[in-house]
Amino acid sequence: MPAVLGFDPLSKRSGGARRLVLSAAAKINLVLEVLGKRADGYHEIATVIQTVDLSDRLVIEDAEVLELRATAPDVPRDGTNLVLRAARALCEASGVNRGARITLDKRVPVAAGLGGGSTDAAATLVGLARLWGLRWPPARLAEVAVALGMDVPFFLRGGVAVGTGRGERLEPIGGTALALVLVSPGVGASTAAIYGGVTPAMYSDGGGVHRMVAALRSRRPAMVAASLANALERVAAPQYPQVRQMEAALLAAGALGAAMSGSGLTVFGVARSFDHARQIRARVARGSWRCWAVRTLSGPAIRVRA
Repeated sequence: MPAVLGFDPLSKRSGGARRLVLSAAAKINLVLEVLGKRADGYHEIATVIQTVDLSDRLVIEDAEVLELRATAPDVPRDGTNLVLRAARALCEASGVNRGARITLDKRVPVAAGLGGGSTDAAATLVGLARLWGLRWPPARLAEVAVALGMDVPFFLRGGVAVGTGRGERLEPIGGTALALVLVSPGVGASTAAIYGGVTPAMYSDGGGVHRMVAALRSRRPAMVAASLANALERVAAPQYPQVRQMEAALLAAGALGAAMSGSGLTVFGVARSFDHARQIRARVARGSWRCWAVRTLSGPAIRVRA
């Protein structure tokens, strides 16, 4: 049975119900560099972020209370849930006093480095803004998004972008169609804990991002594969041996290159084609790992289906 989180009524309005269905795409980090420590205590990063066609599904309907129903047992059941935080943040920013029933069909694994919570938050903002007729420009919605998390503004746009600062400063770039295999070990990692293990020896100068941008412009999967990099692997891999095991399995199965996404622990491999990706997926699939053959997305991360 879905989990249900009910809250105090935000409105007592009546009328016909309205309903939207949205898909919310996951992301990978083709490159993630840590440049140094900021005065605010966070890390300065440079990253290349790319959406892929593994998506959660959200159904948003008019209701008298703010309510979340989730189909996965590992979705947070408290105030840390980004869907609920996004809904309340939009209520506060807009002055709208209405409720909504949000049903989340969770397909992107939780705490996996794929931005699953952030893309759901972005979809909530997009869906509620449309349901409530806000007609906000993208920049205004992005102001609400950045307060929820550094990845959330990216998902309002999607495609491929260079992220700097804490990841919130975004520059869209030209990408290329890629076929990938995602492998998740079935356990999650704390983003704060992974970043907490970063040392100055892991800092770099942003050159990896420049190399990846050039590789994407070449439109050659082999060049993209050769340019993969993630500084956070140096923290995650010693703690979670599955990271290196998954990378080795992908390479042994024919992937052109492999790397961890975000703060992990999902690892992805670059394939020559989507058929090749499906072959690799079949070779690396095992009981404790979840695997997907996916394509990169060039369009919006959040799509309204109905």
